[in-house]
Amino acid sequence: MMSRSDSLRATLALLQPRLPRLLLAITLGALALGSALGLAAVSAWLITRAWQMPPVLDLSVAVVAVRAFGISRGILGYCERLASHDTALRAAGSARSEIYRRLARGPADATARLHSGDLLARVGADVDTLADVLVRALVPIGVAIILGVGATTIIALISPAAAAVLFVCLLLAGGVAPWLSGRASGAQEEVARRHHSGRDIAAVTALDHAPELRVARRLPNLIAQAVAEERNWGRAMDRAAAPAAVAAAVPSVAIGASVIGAITVGIGIASSTAPTMLAVLMLLPLSAFEATGALPAAAAALTRSRIAAARVFGLVPSVPPVPPREPAAVTPPASTPHLRAVELSAGYPASVTGQPMTIDLEPGARLAVTGKSGAGKSALLMTLAGLLPPVRGAVTVDGVPTAMLSEAQLRSAVCYFAEDAHLFATTVRDNLLVARGDCTDDELTGALRGVGLGDWLDDLPDGLSTVLSGGAAAVSAGQRRRLLLARALLCPAPVILLDEPTEHLDAADAHRLLSELLDQSADLLGPERTVVVATHEPVDDIGCPRLSVSEAR
Repeated sequence: MMSRSDSLRATLALLQPRLPRLLLAITLGALALGSALGLAAVSAWLITRAWQMPPVLDLSVAVVAVRAFGISRGILGYCERLASHDTALRAAGSARSEIYRRLARGPADATARLHSGDLLARVGADVDTLADVLVRALVPIGVAIILGVGATTIIALISPAAAAVLFVCLLLAGGVAPWLSGRASGAQEEVARRHHSGRDIAAVTALDHAPELRVARRLPNLIAQAVAEERNWGRAMDRAAAPAAVAAAVPSVAIGASVIGAITVGIGIASSTAPTMLAVLMLLPLSAFEATGALPAAAAALTRSRIAAARVFGLVPSVPPVPPREPAAVTPPASTPHLRAVELSAGYPASVTGQPMTIDLEPGARLAVTGKSGAGKSALLMTLAGLLPPVRGAVTVDGVPTAMLSEAQLRSAVCYFAEDAHLFATTVRDNLLVARGDCTDDELTGALRGVGLGDWLDDLPDGLSTVLSGGAAAVSAGQRRRLLLARALLCPAPVILLDEPTEHLDAADAHRLLSELLDQSADLLGPERTVVVATHEPVDDIGCPRLSVSEAR
């Protein structure tokens, strides 16, 4: 794991916070708490001076100042919240963009293996935790430093001894308490990481396999194990939280010590100091500790962000990103390109087995790629599409290696449609226009009817304008698969690579769609387009070339 300083530097480099906005947030926060400090000082002076019963006009300025400080504190605090949250949200957006950029340009064999759940969790919650560093850590720390120095300086003008006492107490509340809080937060995270796994495994096993376990008379023991793991986790969390309890008590001790110190110093200088200054000396330190109150939470936020940073940077490839491909000085692919793979081994270097394969796809060719799950069908299609580099051999488009073509040139010739492609929480129309933005509504409707979604479309309340609330969650697995297939039909690329296009469909519909996709004379894709379909469905009775990945490998 990275050191604390390295982790913080890497986090700031990823977030790329705008320094002027961050300084503005710190300044506004310092002014807000400075207003509280001024309010305490003026109030102390006003109370003491009023006790002396001076003319009312002598108090008018102080009364106005009290009102001004009270109002400005609220306004400045609100402005600080706006500035700090704006900075954090912009930084989170920048971090996510940078992560996506690194993943897109990173090694394909590293990014292709990422699980969508890990990606969503780390890019979502973990990046939010990193952005919290700005709001919950950096801004409070900056404000506390400024306010602590200001309060100590003001007290030093009255009594250097009282200022020294205040300085030591501020260090105690702003240093020791956050350190203990950070230790507690890190210990709790470590305990959760250690104990959650055993507890969750036992509980999920008991839930998923209750009948078999009951028959084998193992269910009570497994439930007892889950309960024991939960109990052990609770005890470990209690032990880990002990420093947090001490951290919560330290600020109160520091405040009490500063008050006792101020009283002691005040008694010693009472004969030579005005009563109003003595009142300021007593009350001002109480407001100074308001800035240190947020520091334990800041330390905990730093600890959580360090852990989140380790997860995020574990997601992002550690090797330098591959620069975007520049347009090659070659002839762009023809409108009906010739796709060819020579002595190709596809997949990942550590897992490639079997003999290399040669694939020759002339314009309009059809090919069914079959094999068991995990045999390498998806890796083969991704390699043909130029998304994965060949482990061995070469893939060419009209004789030009895919690595020599720019991204635009390659995507205009070959398009790959993944098994788990995304559906957006927007209209049916917008989900289809992802493939080609200038499609007419008639073309969209025709594609939907071609994949068997005509009746479904007719039943939608707003037709193509119906919003799929929740994206993929708004439709069944079969409807999602047909929508993705309709998107592929609309794609203008002459070479279409389809990964499991009939998954989750009933056998009859799956066979009909496969037949139409792999039949050159069918109208679904047209005779001029090259189609490669990876499927685990039987294709023995479909008259097209077949490549068994398990046999080739």
